[in-house]
Amino acid sequence: QAAFLPLVTGGVTWAQIPGIRPGDTVVVLGQGLVGNLVMQAARQYLLERLIVVDTIAARGQLAQRLGAHVAIDAAMEDPVARVRALTDGRGADLVIDCVGGKPGLTSFAQAQEMVRTDGTIHLIGLYHGAPLLLDAGKIQRKRLIGGYYTAETRPVMLARAIELLQAGRIQVEPLISHRFPFTEAKAAYDLLYDRL
Repeated sequence: QAAFLPLVTGGVTWAQIPGIRPGDTVVVLGQGLVGNLVMQAARQYLLERLIVVDTIAARGQLAQRLGAHVAIDAAMEDPVARVRALTDGRGADLVIDCVGGKPGLTSFAQAQEMVRTDGTIHLIGLYHGAPLLLDAGKIQRKRLIGGYYTAETRPVMLARAIELLQAGRIQVEPLISHRFPFTEAKAAYDLLYDRL
């Protein structure tokens, strides 16, 4: 579990920064390691609905076992239309985009469409390989945060992450799908990067 502490601290921080309020509907795009940990951290708030989106069905199923209310398989249905339907056309209060790599180009465009007017998009995903397109018509009256946190918040968030791990309120064991000896670290990183 200790190896996950930096990512759990990031997840706790990224869920806290946008100012989740009781009764919010939150969407987490991407359910890789970071997305799942962000989802578990967001689950600690009194949400109306916690929705996850991924193109790998097994990731959505795991997210539901760990606390998501709804998992949308973006390979099978339009996530924007589904989020809109689940929110009676209003859109999500907060969309946290944790999709890395080239698929992040699509998820960022979707985030701009599925967040409500006066809602927030928190962009966490990296390594897109190209600029993200910001649609001026779709971002109006919406707040965009770019993976933000300050050094001053880190000690507090680290302590909170440790507390949530110790209490079992954030679980990391179910996220471990492979085990490698340290001598195969390159193969482990290659596998992780190639599966973005």
